[in-house]
Amino acid sequence: MKKFDFKKENKHYYLPKNKPEIITIPKMNFIAIRGKGDPNEVDGEYDHALKQLYTIAYTIKMKGKELPGYFEYVVPPLEGFWWMDGIKGIDYQHKELFQWIAVIRLPDFVTKKAFSWAIDYATTHKKQDYSNVFFFTYDEGLCVQMMHLGPYDDEPKTLAIMNQYLEEQGYAPNFEYRMHHEIYISDPRKTAKEKLKTVLRHPIKKRID
Repeated sequence: MKKFDFKKENKHYYLPKNKPEIITIPKMNFIAIRGKGDPNEVDGEYDHALKQLYTIAYTIKMKGKELPGYFEYVVPPLEGFWWMDGIKGIDYQHKELFQWIAVIRLPDFVTKKAFSWAIDYATTHKKQDYSNVFFFTYDEGLCVQMMHLGPYDDEPKTLAIMNQYLEEQGYAPNFEYRMHHEIYISDPRKTAKEKLKTVLRHPIKKRID
């Protein structure tokens, strides 16, 4: 039986071209965990958060087959929402100031009740505390996005291209209620830095001159 693959079925969300485009993203549900600090810190808060995130993701995938509406699927890619207090956008020179929500998209059959079951199941069987993992609904709305190719530290170059495109199209970034968004198409443990693929997405609004 063919497994549903979000990247293939929703290519417009996960596999944009390496040039800017404006897109409206619908409301989606996620497994989420919140934290702060440099994601590159070895054995740091971000590393521990991802382990918890994937535990719940695979609990639902492997143990949730009796849930109403269940279908076979590929676990969607890791995503992240990033911000810094008092800064519009991201300052890549001060990663220790990062605030983040790491997320993995949920299939639509996963209700809040089913999600609570997965947390309880993992807590009981793994004998660990997963209370920091939560059900997160995000209505992203109007955005600009682009595929970034290469190291994460080179993202400002791609963001500059996106911002120039917004200027030309009469739009501006809008971080008032929404966040810098990244979708990690490549696994950095298995992919050379120069070949990494990361979707970069920013919330936008029509510019009022």
